[in-house]
Amino acid sequence: MKNSDFLLERRLKELNPHLHQLFSDTVFALQQILSNYQLIFPDFTDHTELHTLNVIDFCNGLIGEQINKLNADEIYVLLLGCYFHDTGMGISHHDFDEFSKNIDFGNYFDTHERDNYPEIVRNFHHEYSGQFLKKYARFFEFPSEQHLFAVIQISRGHRKTDLYDQKEYPIDLKVPSGNTICLPYLAALVRLADEIDVTASRNSKAIYDLSKIVEEIDLIEFMKHEAVKDLEVEEKEFVMTVSTDNDAIYAKLNVLANKMKKTLDYCRDVVNARTPFRITQENVIIKRI
Repeated sequence: MKNSDFLLERRLKELNPHLHQLFSDTVFALQQILSNYQLIFPDFTDHTELHTLNVIDFCNGLIGEQINKLNADEIYVLLLGCYFHDTGMGISHHDFDEFSKNIDFGNYFDTHERDNYPEIVRNFHHEYSGQFLKKYARFFEFPSEQHLFAVIQISRGHRKTDLYDQKEYPIDLKVPSGNTICLPYLAALVRLADEIDVTASRNSKAIYDLSKIVEEIDLIEFMKHEAVKDLEVEEKEFVMTVSTDNDAIYAKLNVLANKMKKTLDYCRDVVNARTPFRITQENVIIKRI
């Protein structure tokens, strides 16, 4: 991937310094909130600002030269969508009870327990993120209700939601500046960028208590994460560099690559079918070292 450090941030500041300042102020307010997931998931993969920065950097790589097609409002809501997409992972018990009344769980509870708070949050954290935004939006100074709607939809859209839905994800959401926001493209970027943030640096030994890993499946999961050394966004593919001599771990890595490929196919199809933008990557390659 070409050096794309701070591509979106630099472009936003160039196009609209006011929106860039609003974005910066919101990020400052969010820093502690993003760490709250550790209260519920102390041994889970990183969902702090470090993960958010990885997601933004992958978005930069996916966008590339298409950055010139994005207006300031689109960049603003994309960046905030990256920052807010996992806020639902750290909600309080009070908010969990309140937000759950507004979420459609489908048939989830036909096969899952209703009192398993962490599991419910993990499986529906995209919806809890949307509910979090609706409740606490007044603390973050969004420029308009349309901008807030866009950030909510991008946050929700990082998993499970139907990006083909023209009502939920319009291609031309108009904002007060006169610009339009292409929601399916921005949501697809965050979904895909979130999916490919899997390297060992996100799953450091610090979040695991190795003395408590007694199940073989847990140990294999730990070793799988440790084996992923890098992931590069190339023009036509994602290249996942892995280091392992263990066949069981390598098999798990192939499952991981197939999961990425499924998300890639969906996001590419949505973007290419519904928007003037493109996702050019077509495959996930494992490079063993």
